[in-house]
Amino acid sequence: MTTRRNDDLTVFITGRDAQCDVCKEDLGRHAWITLEGDSRAVCLACADLDHLVFLPSGDAALTRRARKHSRLSAVVVKWSRARKRYERQGLLVEDEALTRAEAECEADAKTREARRKQAVARRAELDEEYLIRFAARVRELYPHCPEGRETEIAAHACRKYSGRVGRSAAAKSLDPDAVRLAVTAHIRHAETSYDDLLLAGIDRSEARARVREAVESTLRTWKEFLAQTADFMR
Repeated sequence: MTTRRNDDLTVFITGRDAQCDVCKEDLGRHAWITLEGDSRAVCLACADLDHLVFLPSGDAALTRRARKHSRLSAVVVKWSRARKRYERQGLLVEDEALTRAEAECEADAKTREARRKQAVARRAELDEEYLIRFAARVRELYPHCPEGRETEIAAHACRKYSGRVGRSAAAKSLDPDAVRLAVTAHIRHAETSYDDLLLAGIDRSEARARVREAVESTLRTWKEFLAQTADFMR
């Protein structure tokens, strides 16, 4: 059984080409992975950490507050050849936790400058044109999803962390199956009790099984209009 605790999750940035042992996706060099079981490499998507956002090291107050507010977090480390050790690069936290931490730090002028730099870094992570096309495809395939949700799904799926659903070749061609994976992942985290189950120590596969029906029901609801239109056009 895999337990999720804020003090024992680590994400490694690889120094060589890597492959996810779960989905078998080639992650390339500098992939972001976790290690499970007998040192199995698992990409962030398969480890269910791809909904988290990256907070680089450098602002102790912001990091401390973000970690405090985030139910789930992971330390990001990278091997230093010069120092022969893993060095901390930052933290993966929930988006809402980071937003709350930034708000608490806003009164500090120095922290406001750090927020500005962080915003620039976030925008640089995203290929804006691709994000817009991906969001439009989500809206096309799932016309009943809540307003603005397609942009949120695209932003998470298309970040430049290896293992994100939206970074695959299929996703870049806007393949319906790849888009469905991104939407499914979003629904699992945002519309079900999945994260609470993981935090309670439930194994990932069991937690997915418990929320599968709810996920499929939401997928059908979000896609209902498209199916009705197809029936009408026949």
